[in-house]
Amino acid sequence: MKHLLTFLATLLLSPLVVHAQSQKPELVAEDGGVQERGSSRVLYWNPRADTALGQFAFDYGRPVWKKEYEDPAKFDAMTKGKVWRFGKDFWTSLDTQLALKIGGREVAPGCYYLALHRSADGTTWSLAFIDPAKVRKSRLDAFQIERAPIEFRIPMALEQTGEVAEKLTVTLAYAKEKPKDVRLRIAWGKIRLVVPIQVSVGS
Repeated sequence: MKHLLTFLATLLLSPLVVHAQSQKPELVAEDGGVQERGSSRVLYWNPRADTALGQFAFDYGRPVWKKEYEDPAKFDAMTKGKVWRFGKDFWTSLDTQLALKIGGREVAPGCYYLALHRSADGTTWSLAFIDPAKVRKSRLDAFQIERAPIEFRIPMALEQTGEVAEKLTVTLAYAKEKPKDVRLRIAWGKIRLVVPIQVSVGS
């Protein structure tokens, strides 16, 4: 009798489930308004010839750091062994006209989508590079970053700091006398990730 009642209930509820699913629209649009983006670039210029020699830039959305992320257990659950989208809204990208060597790895001129990867034990962070053509072909949003194939990863050093960056901030720093030696720093909350960049430019 019990099984019969369960069967009858399933028959009665099935049309309701199908009806609810049919009420979902086939297409919606999101975030059509103005979005806050951050950009950090280095431009190389030849004053004698009065012309540009090339540049590279990081473009990214700026998520706000939340107090709840300071709970180690919660933050580990979000990041350990996972690829983090490293930004918000549209994909974070590196667009370079110049050949770079990031953390000792050669990166050819071109455009790359970026993510951050944290090792399963939580000790290592890496900058993950994604081919935009593959993302474009599959029409993935950065929210689905776990489905994007990683081309390669470059380890980054984790700096300890007591400061808190309220929003994600990417900076490129270099000494005036050594402009080809750049330091990439990613700051978000108490996280500080750094990696050196050597730039192939000029003679």
